[in-house]
Amino acid sequence: MTAASKESRLGGMFRALQYRNYRLFFVGQGISLIGTWMQQIALSWLVYRLTDSVFLLGAVTFCSQVPTFLLSPFAGVIADRFNRHKILLLTQTLSMLQAATLAALVLTETIQIWHVLALSAVLGIINAYDIATRQAFVIQMVDKREDISNAIALNSSMFNLARLVGPSIAGILIAWVGEGVCFLINALSYLTVLASLLLMRLKPYVRVVQEHRVWQSLTEGVGYAFGFPPIRALILIVALLSLFGMPFSVMMPVFARDILHGGANTLGYLMGASGIGALMGALFLAQRKSVLGLGRIMIFTMLTFGLGLIAFSFSEVLLISLLCMLVSGFGMIVTMASCNTLLQTIVEDDKRGRVMSLYSMAFMGMAPFGSMLAGTVAEYIGVSITLAACGLLCALSIIPFALNLRKLRRLVVPIYQRLGILPEIARGLQQASSLATPPEQR
Repeated sequence: MTAASKESRLGGMFRALQYRNYRLFFVGQGISLIGTWMQQIALSWLVYRLTDSVFLLGAVTFCSQVPTFLLSPFAGVIADRFNRHKILLLTQTLSMLQAATLAALVLTETIQIWHVLALSAVLGIINAYDIATRQAFVIQMVDKREDISNAIALNSSMFNLARLVGPSIAGILIAWVGEGVCFLINALSYLTVLASLLLMRLKPYVRVVQEHRVWQSLTEGVGYAFGFPPIRALILIVALLSLFGMPFSVMMPVFARDILHGGANTLGYLMGASGIGALMGALFLAQRKSVLGLGRIMIFTMLTFGLGLIAFSFSEVLLISLLCMLVSGFGMIVTMASCNTLLQTIVEDDKRGRVMSLYSMAFMGMAPFGSMLAGTVAEYIGVSITLAACGLLCALSIIPFALNLRKLRRLVVPIYQRLGILPEIARGLQQASSLATPPEQR
């Protein structure tokens, strides 16, 4: 590979950063996410320190994420009807206040488990509207539609770089000064994302008059998403991965303290290793120039994620556990980001908020049910067997998608042709589908 081609490929990996609004968002959100991951690690350690209960670890996650499951469809309607920029300003401000309240309770040593459960539920309600709106807001920050996939991959890179940095800092701070400082830093970090949103130069918002009421709009969006097999299949994959795979993070404090015989630093190392793997996966997606082949890649990475969890569940050696977390992190983020990219590419603009709210519902909304189920089962059969079962279910859940991949690919071809998105991909998919069609049917 020549120096020029290497430079071109490197530039292509970060091409979404050419847009000013996206650059602002990338920096502000990146700093804020470090604080978010610090809070998540500190919260799980706080709960386990106060209660010694795996069940309550799952209960806190349930309270923080079940509102997303219940409210995301309505949040998607809101995102399609109102100014997404103003919605994000509101949700980020409320999230900052939630973190500040949590910090005050911990630093004054008045925190109780019911405080944690209540504040987690409040954050879950805020996130239901924030996630759906933020996913739909990407298209307003990136002018060219063909760069949306790169923006999504860079978002994943940013998210997982924060997951690498945040837990590592949190582990050190928890050992030195306790969990309260982590919550305080998270509250202050929201100032950066609020500043980035205020500095954006956006086109004047023009509200589109909606003929349908909220319930009718919601029904229309659900019918559109689940009536089209490719969208339905992608949302189902995200839901299954979230249901069976995401509970691994809830059980991390147990593995760190009781199986690997470590402390908060060990928990930070495990989450950091998962973050490194996820960052590698996100950068792998960022350097890709097209969405061609993402379906096949998703099959491989979903299997990788499941097998990585199984191997981790039986490890009692820190180094092996870190390697397993790295592999699992890679598989998880490539699968999730690929689903996001494909959805953002094929969905119609006027239904984007509603479809992405269903994606958020599958991603964040199914996780609490998985966490509660895994936490309950782990109380009876142990965390190792529970996590191994979760990994096996993740690996098995991709099989239906693999069997129907060719049929789903054919349904997507006309969308690329009609919208003129990445013509070279449309031609490639068309050729692939024609080759797969028997000669007598051509």
